[in-house]
Amino acid sequence: MLRRITLNVSGLLPVPLALLLAGAAVSAQAQDADLLRDITVQATRVDKSLYKVPASVGYVDADDIQFGRQQLGLDESLVKIPGLFMQNRYNFAQDLRISIRGFGSRSSFGIRGIKLYVDGIPATLPDGQGGVDSIDIGSLDRIEVVRGPASSLYGTASGGVINMYTEDGPEDQPFIEARTSFGSYKFRKHQLKAGGQADRLNYLVNLSRLELDGYRDHSKTENVLLNTKFRYDIDPSSDVTLTLNAVDSPEADDPGGLRRTGNAFNVDISTPSAAQRNNLRFDAGESVKQQQLGLLYNKSIGDRHQFTLRNYYVFRDFDAKLPFGYFGGPLVPSGGIIDLQRFFVGGGGQYSYTDVLSGMKNRFTVGLDIDNQMDERVNFTNIIDSNVIGPKSLDQDEDVFSWGLFMQNELALSDSLELTLGARYDEVEFDFSDHHFVDGSDDSGNITFSEISPRVGLMWSLGNALNVYGNLGTSFETPSSREFANPTAAGGFNPDLKAQTAVNYELGIKGALSPRSDYELALFRIETDNELILAGQNPGGSDFYTNAGETLRHGLEASVNLQPMPGVNLSLAYTYSDFEFSRFTDAGGTSFKDNRIPGIPEHAAFAELAYYAPSGFYAIWDTQYVDKVFVDNANSDSASSYAVSNLRLGYSRYYGDTEVTTFLGINNIFDKQYIGSVRVNEANSRYFEPAPERNLFAGIAVQFN
Repeated sequence: MLRRITLNVSGLLPVPLALLLAGAAVSAQAQDADLLRDITVQATRVDKSLYKVPASVGYVDADDIQFGRQQLGLDESLVKIPGLFMQNRYNFAQDLRISIRGFGSRSSFGIRGIKLYVDGIPATLPDGQGGVDSIDIGSLDRIEVVRGPASSLYGTASGGVINMYTEDGPEDQPFIEARTSFGSYKFRKHQLKAGGQADRLNYLVNLSRLELDGYRDHSKTENVLLNTKFRYDIDPSSDVTLTLNAVDSPEADDPGGLRRTGNAFNVDISTPSAAQRNNLRFDAGESVKQQQLGLLYNKSIGDRHQFTLRNYYVFRDFDAKLPFGYFGGPLVPSGGIIDLQRFFVGGGGQYSYTDVLSGMKNRFTVGLDIDNQMDERVNFTNIIDSNVIGPKSLDQDEDVFSWGLFMQNELALSDSLELTLGARYDEVEFDFSDHHFVDGSDDSGNITFSEISPRVGLMWSLGNALNVYGNLGTSFETPSSREFANPTAAGGFNPDLKAQTAVNYELGIKGALSPRSDYELALFRIETDNELILAGQNPGGSDFYTNAGETLRHGLEASVNLQPMPGVNLSLAYTYSDFEFSRFTDAGGTSFKDNRIPGIPEHAAFAELAYYAPSGFYAIWDTQYVDKVFVDNANSDSASSYAVSNLRLGYSRYYGDTEVTTFLGINNIFDKQYIGSVRVNEANSRYFEPAPERNLFAGIAVQFN
């Protein structure tokens, strides 16, 4: 069961430092059992202590992710990691929007600027678009988050990397667990999970079904998700893992964004549960079917040599209706209906060699990633107030091929000082084949990006208690296939778009002051050129993008976890984000110099306090504070700041070999009205998606061992 608690709070810049000092004083008086352990992470693509990685790395475990959770989105647990800002948990058609240090905030759907991996298999495409609809929260064991540019290891990762890992089956005793929960807005989620060890085979199988009508009109969703992992130990030094994942989401409605003030055509935020009119009339939403197969092979030769090979295949069938199209009058085709067939295949490998050079420990790692994304995209005109499919507006193949070669060397200069050097070379090729010549021209074409991304990091370590690090690295990010939409036509691509590049400077300290307290503090500066910004819509209705000149990000991230007394856990985190356009003039000649980058609050914080009684009862209280969030480049409007509290209660007890856990959750316990998501630079000023009022969920989990 849960062994650790997290609390995060917001305030002025000195507050995190005071919290860290207070945490140290409290933890010095701690007694009894350990709260924390020396956690090993794979953030740098090799095993390393969390406290010894010369970068900002956040970590949550299975209890953070699953214990008494509603399990609607990754943000339920990741919100306690500073530097992350997440919106849109309740709109499954748009996907959870995740940003790290501001990268990803521009996304109109899906996740941009961040690489996602599940069990070593990418959930981010070669074009940089990621999604979470196939991620099974109910079987995740841990999540590692690299904050800051990570292109030297992962390629097109401007903001960072989120690595997720499925549970292993227990080696000592197999189990079967049934979990069911229900709640407000006709929320229902059922889960059946089993795992164990059979001779050399370790297995974990999880099947879940989610149904939710949603707080807002036209926000219903339904999905069935299967996630499996089978690891076979070939011998003591090698193993092979097979992962199989499938999702069937026949319905995910999109209620749309609301305006500040309404008119005859648009609903405003005075009726927060209402859907936007066009989203109702065009039946906006999506359906998804996806199947994924992954293979991973690991081999060790003594303590010096480690090999990893991976291969994966993803098949995706995606259909969507967007809230625009044919209203009547002369018929002008526009792409309000999307039919997308995708095949994604890839693989790679890496090799690590550890030895002693001139009396100093050294580890050298080299690796290769190869990915190919093949999309067949056909768009049709959406006819208002009708189920009739209108004329075709787009028919093209969008292929993306990428490969990257990376190297990293970790050299111990002394017992307390380690130098890390790394670099990666990437090529990403986009090929657009136009099959729809209604405008009389063939808009086919291709474009290739290549980039070298170096990084240097230095770690000075005095045991686990104090680790001081600094790093300097670069990153780059290409436009996605859809961000490449042609401004002047439905088909083809925009040849004027450039890749976004960034330079990151970072200093930080972290460590464990005792077995029951840890802390982290990071300061950073990121200089970005050609940042990708939404610019408008083309004649086919697709969003198209442009490059801003330069942006500048200064920030501070701080967190502390501690156990002031047995059974009581506390965590604190705070994020300060000073993100601005330092040079940006749009096509109309308007300058946005010194304006804040939209979609990101300046101050954000989260607090969690938990109590675990020896009887099996537990109570967990959390509060999130979010500063105001600007909605567009002009900073013309903003979503107001808010503080929202949630409460989870539960009781867990064994009856022989059977564990029964009941739980109750109250979201938004003080019934605050607030904007849960902002649609950045939305063309019709429909920026705001209100979050639900006070709502409840409850459930029971029964595990047979």
